[in-house]
Amino acid sequence: MIAGIAGVSNMFTTPIGRGRFLAYCALVLVAEVAAIFLCIAATTGLGGLAESAPGPSRQGLALAILLMSFVFVAVRGNLAWRRSADAGGLRWVLGSYIVFSAIFAVLQAATFLVYKFGGDNSNLGLNLLGLAITGLWFRILLAPPVGNGWDADAFSQEVEASLRAKKDAPSSPPRRPAPAPPRPQTSAGRPAGFGKRGLV
Repeated sequence: MIAGIAGVSNMFTTPIGRGRFLAYCALVLVAEVAAIFLCIAATTGLGGLAESAPGPSRQGLALAILLMSFVFVAVRGNLAWRRSADAGGLRWVLGSYIVFSAIFAVLQAATFLVYKFGGDNSNLGLNLLGLAITGLWFRILLAPPVGNGWDADAFSQEVEASLRAKKDAPSSPPRRPAPAPPRPQTSAGRPAGFGKRGLV
């Protein structure tokens, strides 16, 4: 049981590289979009959301989306922390990314509360915050790994060196077939198995 708990703990604490960070974030994004639609379907419904007026009638939807968004902020924060650990730091980038993501979650829930279909819903502050979060995310993604992290350039150089060494190595001469062992001779110098003719 203790080993199982330790294994689960390592799943959320092990540093991850660029590829895994990108894949996990893509999966989280798809899951978050699906969760938003589930929140809408479980509260007002798509038709009810379109027909409802902004304000108290959408409080249940806004609260559900806010709680769900905080869960995904925690998941994204964990992924960003593990990627930062692989990159050896980036504390200010990580902290800004988590704080901005939490603020964006609050504003996103508030947007569902006041959104008016067919009206002017432009929000410059929310758009700028989204751009800032995207920039921080790319900074975390593209940060070079340190220590034992996987480096694509170093890996390609090792492969090229290995192939060059195999190509420059002298080829061994082809092996000649081993000669057949000599047949045993009899005392008279005849091959064994040579029969004697009987006298008539």
